[in-house]
Amino acid sequence: MTRSISILGATGSIGASTLDLLRQNRGSWKVSALTANSRVSELAALAREFDADIAIVADELHLPQLREALSGTGIATAGGIAALCEAAARPVDITVAAIVGCAGLAPVMAAVERGGTIALANKEALVSAGDILMHAVERCRATLLPTDSEHNAIFQCLVGNRPDDIRSVTLTASGGPFRTWSHDQLATATREQALRHPNWDMGAKITIDSATMMNKGLEFIEAYHLFPVELDQLRILVHPQSVIHSMVEYRDGSTLAQLGPSDMRVPIANCLAWPGRMDTPMAPLDLAAIGELSFFAPDEERFPATRLAREAAQSGGAAPAVLNAANEAAVAAFLAGKIAFSQIAVVVEKTLQRSMPRAPTSLEEVLEIDGNARVWANELMEHV
Repeated sequence: MTRSISILGATGSIGASTLDLLRQNRGSWKVSALTANSRVSELAALAREFDADIAIVADELHLPQLREALSGTGIATAGGIAALCEAAARPVDITVAAIVGCAGLAPVMAAVERGGTIALANKEALVSAGDILMHAVERCRATLLPTDSEHNAIFQCLVGNRPDDIRSVTLTASGGPFRTWSHDQLATATREQALRHPNWDMGAKITIDSATMMNKGLEFIEAYHLFPVELDQLRILVHPQSVIHSMVEYRDGSTLAQLGPSDMRVPIANCLAWPGRMDTPMAPLDLAAIGELSFFAPDEERFPATRLAREAAQSGGAAPAVLNAANEAAVAAFLAGKIAFSQIAVVVEKTLQRSMPRAPTSLEEVLEIDGNARVWANELMEHV
């Protein structure tokens, strides 16, 4: 049976992995919508390859170029945030939400409000607007499938078990490229070094988040919204091999762990085939070749991001949205060479020390908080 799919963020790393799985199962999928921010030539090539119904570019300035690239194909084109939201709301079997950052908030909400099935790879939506988004999921009877490797692992470990039996949930972290670096070394870390992840092939923003450990902090907040656990039941454990992707401990002392290769096609495939399974091109996991698995407690002196995320989650209200916005602004500044690597967490912490606005009750209020927090963070970066 052919199933329909829309991919929001088709030219990013999650989009590329999703499309690779579709190539392996060509007859099983009909691509409805593909979107990108501004990479027109890539988007047009993908739309042609998969015979998409429509291609959308978020940056409307690139729409004329997209129209020209797809002229004569019969593939519709559109541009702008409204078009993104319309693409997200298309009646398909599954929508892959892989737009990076707060820019993905409105499209994710549009997909949820349609009541569809969403493979969620945009962690910022849950961090910034977790309560609002999850209430919408319940109200609209949408199905949210976690695509992050850690949350997908937890999702798999929870199957068939009762929430009341959960003792704790552990998110594993690779530790990133700087796991063994000293404070002094971290202060001089370069953009190129930070982007050299030891295990995963990811986009720039999430790779920097992995290097600072903020990725795990954001996932901590995500897990709180996604699963039936309290904040004090969530743990973070550094696991450099990235073989165990997360674990769930139950009250009888049993711990279930999900293992797999460090490749996003594995959790994406789990979402695409849910509630079943599908073939992937991944080689079987060879534990004998891996040899050993090691684990360490996170060092929150060298990597304070997990502490900042936990404190923001405990504070609640607007704090998680401010945390996310300040981090996005600081990461962008680091990638542009404007601040040092070790200053990313400093900017986030100082932004969080400002007087917080009231808790948001709508997506519009979340976006307002996000915009203000970016202004605060950028003002701070002028003086760090």
